[in-house]
Amino acid sequence: MTIDPYYSKKELQEMGFKSLGRQVLISRTCRIYSPERISLGSHVLIDDFTIMNGEITVGSYVHISSNCELYAGQAGITMEDFSGLSSRCTLYATSDDYSGACLTNPTIPAAFRRETEAPVHLKKHVILGSGCVVLPGVTVEEGCAVGSMSLVSRSTDPWGVYGGIPARRLKDRKRDLLADEEKLTGGKRA
Repeated sequence: MTIDPYYSKKELQEMGFKSLGRQVLISRTCRIYSPERISLGSHVLIDDFTIMNGEITVGSYVHISSNCELYAGQAGITMEDFSGLSSRCTLYATSDDYSGACLTNPTIPAAFRRETEAPVHLKKHVILGSGCVVLPGVTVEEGCAVGSMSLVSRSTDPWGVYGGIPARRLKDRKRDLLADEEKLTGGKRA
């Protein structure tokens, strides 16, 4: 007997997501903590070994590749329509203080820690290359593409190609894909 590598529609409904769109495929090897805090749009594909934890909103036509990690905490992570993560991307809406001014890690009581919590927002048509890291409080504006292995520590301007550590704008990104979006959706919201 072959087991489907993706959860069935019924299994997804039984998990108790905050909201769940149509045509959602999630690998059985994903780790999803507190699904009641996660909203998923339609036409979403989440590949093997991804971890999702905290307040997460995923739009429609979104792909999250294998081995990605979304640590949203209370601050939240939003991925708008047509955004995507290549393999091994990590998004942090919460982070310990690394300055040495306090203790770190989740085994330490809150009174001895100082965490940064700020929302992470990937706007429409954002794509992150393999191995990117996005830090708390960052908004990757509409249409941005971020090259592999980049550290996004500051918010971006729209429709740029970014790369590096820390990521910086390298050039403008084409907007040709907007015509394809129009054809796919018929001008309706995804």
